[in-house]
Amino acid sequence: MKLSRQLGGWLSRHAVQLSLALRVTVAAVAALAVAQLLLLPLPLWAVLTAVIVSQVSVGRSLKATIDYMIGTLAGVVYGGAVAVLVPHPNEPALLAVLAIAVAPLALIAALKPSMAVAPITAIIVLLVPTITHTSAAASAFDRVLEVGVGALTGFIVSFVLLPSRAHRQAAEAAAGTLDAMAHALRALVAGLSEGLDMTALHRIQDGIGHSLSSLTVLAAEADRERSAGIVVDPHTGPLLRTLLRLRHDLIFLGRAALVPSPKDIHARVQLPLERIGAVAAEYLHASGAALATHRRPPPCDGIEAAFNAYSSEIDMLRREGATRSLRAESVERFFAVGFALEQLRRNLRDLERCVTEWADAPAPSEGDLMAGSIDKSGGST
Repeated sequence: MKLSRQLGGWLSRHAVQLSLALRVTVAAVAALAVAQLLLLPLPLWAVLTAVIVSQVSVGRSLKATIDYMIGTLAGVVYGGAVAVLVPHPNEPALLAVLAIAVAPLALIAALKPSMAVAPITAIIVLLVPTITHTSAAASAFDRVLEVGVGALTGFIVSFVLLPSRAHRQAAEAAAGTLDAMAHALRALVAGLSEGLDMTALHRIQDGIGHSLSSLTVLAAEADRERSAGIVVDPHTGPLLRTLLRLRHDLIFLGRAALVPSPKDIHARVQLPLERIGAVAAEYLHASGAALATHRRPPPCDGIEAAFNAYSSEIDMLRREGATRSLRAESVERFFAVGFALEQLRRNLRDLERCVTEWADAPAPSEGDLMAGSIDKSGGST
């Protein structure tokens, strides 16, 4: 029984990886079957292409398919033209022609990584005729057909078999980012009283930048799916921009926490600050859970009450003139905290709007839910 639970837990944690492995396997087998049915001379390229374009999400598969086909066509056209127009009757001439064919395409691939397959295609178009004793034009045509079969097969399998939508993955990644922000916010608010050193500050905020980078990639894939008409989900741009602004709020708070707060001032605002930290962190957690489960966001009443209590205490301190005796450094820090908290308040309202928009979108399909975990390793094959 224990072994069964452990196995079930492992399968659940690795749902995306297992789904990807299944799609890659089916795509490879299907591409070989189609290539054999069409009597393609080199089914290997169809199989390899199908494996390459089978990615962790439909959006990533779509991009891989388009990039691979464009790169292949560029390599076929240029490599075929060089093979036909430049004679190479002997080995020295073949070496020179190979350099002419590869050099420009290699430069293009270096400048634009999505064209990485172009020089490989040119090499195949140029050299395969010397092995199979076919013409350069026939080699070019076969290459396009083989890649086309592999790309189409791989994309269809990715779209049909346990499809993992990038939009779903973006929601999961955003939820993870919000959780990380919640932990950081609690630690930063706690550090406002005694101050933080730079090492502690970096430790608190570790991982948020990486999470946002991963989310940026997923957001681009999700919007690609939307542009292609594969899904009707909302744009990821507003959510991503809101999370970036929340990240900046945490950075401002972190900088303010590097300078210890005056004890008499902090004694007055400590409870309101702690309340903001607790309520806002809980709101970030709950908003992430709402995104991941396609639900509407939690109410903002507690957030507004906590910020209003802090603002009231600050206004009272100003009326009493408590800030007049502070050093310039402490005054700067005092207003920096206030600015960061006010921006945090606004951006939490934006977060509510974004989560509501995603909750009102059509619910993900059952197949998407089966493969909807975050791909921690990037997911490319």
